[in-house]
Amino acid sequence: MNLLACDLGGTKVLLGIYEKGDKNNPPKEILKEHYLSSEWDSFYLILDDFLNQKCRNIVIPKIACFGIAGPIDGNHAKITNLNWSISKLKLEKSYNFQKVELINDFAILIYGIPYLYKNQFKTIQEGKINNISNNSNLHSIIGAGTGLGVSRGIISEDKVISLPSEGGHIEFSPKSKEEWEIKEWLKIHLKLNRVSAERIISGQGLSNIAKWRFTKNDAKNHPFYKFLREADNSRSLRKILPSKICQMSSEGDNLMQEIEKIWLDAYSSFLGDIAIHELCYGGLWIAGGTAPKHIDNFSNNSFLEQFSDKGRLKEIVNSIPIRVIVDDKFGLYSAACRAKMLFKNTSK
Repeated sequence: MNLLACDLGGTKVLLGIYEKGDKNNPPKEILKEHYLSSEWDSFYLILDDFLNQKCRNIVIPKIACFGIAGPIDGNHAKITNLNWSISKLKLEKSYNFQKVELINDFAILIYGIPYLYKNQFKTIQEGKINNISNNSNLHSIIGAGTGLGVSRGIISEDKVISLPSEGGHIEFSPKSKEEWEIKEWLKIHLKLNRVSAERIISGQGLSNIAKWRFTKNDAKNHPFYKFLREADNSRSLRKILPSKICQMSSEGDNLMQEIEKIWLDAYSSFLGDIAIHELCYGGLWIAGGTAPKHIDNFSNNSFLEQFSDKGRLKEIVNSIPIRVIVDDKFGLYSAACRAKMLFKNTSK
């Protein structure tokens, strides 16, 4: 039995055909295709191309799961940053699917955890065995990419329950003088009454920190200052700002290292807050587009010290395992894992 998996984002669309595999084994990839969203007028045209052109010699699946970067409202979804709407009923009718599920692209990641291979993640904190047996099934996933995603779930031997969250939009809580200045500057710069964590802990957040830092007089003669000004009028340059900052930091640029450290400190502190809030003794997972790129930063003592700097609750956060997802196609894989679960439920 074949399964259809999809990771549908504002920038790219990943589609895959998977063999469901045996009862306890993960689904096996048969075919995978990458599409740029900007090159297509609708998602349905992409799906037509994939099923009718790329899958000519493959049995078309009856079970499909779509991880979607946007809000899900019943049987409909709207893609954030694209003028696309997806209808579950239309997918079932147009493509003769027996079962279809639309899930937020971050909430879906919970379903991939039970099927992870060891080479898909790296443990940066082992954690400790706790005596709260019910909480050992609780997991949380946080990921800074274009935005800041948060989801949580309950994973047991016979069931996986995904609990969506908009935790990335809670108000940012500064810990340092620099973070306080950045928050107040963003309120003025972006004309906001409040600043969410996502405004600082995301790819765009890294750019925001850089823009704040370059308002200081000592940064005006830095070669990056001109690039930053040019990016104000160029969408393509704005998109590469975060990677440019990280590249220059890795090459030894002191100012970029300072900017990146502010970002990493805010990220690690946020992770610690989520750990306290969720008590996810099963594991705190770092995912998202930036995760594989920052694996060394996540593993260093400075990052873990910021994570555990929670006063009287330090022992709690130190007891929670922290794992980094290094598979950049984990969203698609998780959609395939959920499709496997849908097949199991449908066949009962």
